[in-house]
Amino acid sequence: MAQASQNRTTSSPQTSGAGYLFGVPLGDLGFFTSLLMSFALGFAAFFAATFCAIIGILFYNTATHHAVDFALTYTRFGLPVGLLVLVIALGYLGTLWTRRKLRKA
Repeated sequence: MAQASQNRTTSSPQTSGAGYLFGVPLGDLGFFTSLLMSFALGFAAFFAATFCAIIGILFYNTATHHAVDFALTYTRFGLPVGLLVLVIALGYLGTLWTRRKLRKA
């Protein structure tokens, strides 16, 4: 078993602070990467909210013997959540990108 050198300092990468989310350096993303990440988060939120709404309506229909239309999950749950997450992600990543551009200028 090898021992660590006493002279070498180990530096861990920065995982907190402005522009970092769970260790991912979001502040270093370019314009198109920020756009792509924002739309990917919006799509993921849309599908996750739609899935949760489908499961919720399924349990509601089963428990109460009602016939709620599953098409409502897309329009009443998935779409608003997806658009909200898209706007928040565009605002956050756009702000990080703008700050980075202004700092370099």
